[in-house]
Amino acid sequence: MIRWRWGTVVAPRTSWHGSVEVQVAVEARRPDDPAQVRALAYPALVGTPRVGDRVLLNVNALALGLGTGGYALIVAIPDRLPDDVDVPGHVVKARYTPLQAVVLAADEEASPLRAALADKTDISGMPVVIADLHSALPAILAGILADRPAARVAYVMTDGGALPAWFSRTLDALRPMLAGTVTTGQAFGGDLESTNVHSGLLAARHGLGADLAIVTQGPGNLGTGTSWGFSGVAAGEAVNAVAALGGQPVAAPRISDADPRPRHRGVSHHSLTAFGRVALAPADLVVPSDLPADLSLDVHGKLRNICPPHRIVPAPSQDLEPALLALPVRLSTMGRGYEQDRAYFLSAAAAGRVAGSGLGERGVGDGL
Repeated sequence: MIRWRWGTVVAPRTSWHGSVEVQVAVEARRPDDPAQVRALAYPALVGTPRVGDRVLLNVNALALGLGTGGYALIVAIPDRLPDDVDVPGHVVKARYTPLQAVVLAADEEASPLRAALADKTDISGMPVVIADLHSALPAILAGILADRPAARVAYVMTDGGALPAWFSRTLDALRPMLAGTVTTGQAFGGDLESTNVHSGLLAARHGLGADLAIVTQGPGNLGTGTSWGFSGVAAGEAVNAVAALGGQPVAAPRISDADPRPRHRGVSHHSLTAFGRVALAPADLVVPSDLPADLSLDVHGKLRNICPPHRIVPAPSQDLEPALLALPVRLSTMGRGYEQDRAYFLSAAAAGRVAGSGLGERGVGDGL
């Protein structure tokens, strides 16, 4: 189940928040093993690799040819173990795996936020944008801040993709624009930790003082090409969580006229499953009012099949292009950039715009 390799760090490459990338010479075990690989370490888990270190690698992602996860992962630096870090929490993430990590959940007794969160059972009408892909995160954020530049926006990261928030370079670049990140379930590495999406939303609202939140999985989603075999189906469960906590669910359907796969053209079948079959509570399904005519007809035709309980909310999107292009990250989904899949990114941005308009009289920047 794991392809293990030994290697030696031969050169530094780059680093970002929570992650260090290095070049590693591999001790080959098979004729097709590469001589060198780029390898990723999470210093909080394994320490910081240095040139000359012998490292233990997991090379599964390379063997599978994964794009998003195309790294060897450094599992240990056996000759230079990191110092013990005493964490006051008792919540374990990546449970019962060799790299299970102890974190402090935002609402447990030892947390400084315990008093603020202990008796909270709702998110006070907070709008929450829900999408199925991590690539929607920057576009949604741009759509919110274009109209509501003072809004405090939290990112609630689910565990359907990458577990460490540190893996996401997108998130690293967006950090100055966010009130913070809450990692939920088995995901970890956020500014706050939570045990599930419900407690993650409460932490975003009452711990980070967010006006709005965005819920998506981390990068590297899992899909089998079937209606139900997709990690983003959890977007429908997030709709239910937002509604259960008294929030405003705003759904960002995955819309595209550029995806070569028929099942993802117009509205992706994954969005129809997540919002049409899994979500039991009503949500606003945001659709740009300025889509190309053929695409708009297709999208509305598919979404009408899941309304009610949901309702289609049109919103202009074309004027959000400057905000998208001004982002500190390169927009990319399934290998396509903004120019190749404008409908996808503009649709996500429109969902952010609608969520921002849902703040109503409470305004923005008020937090709690």
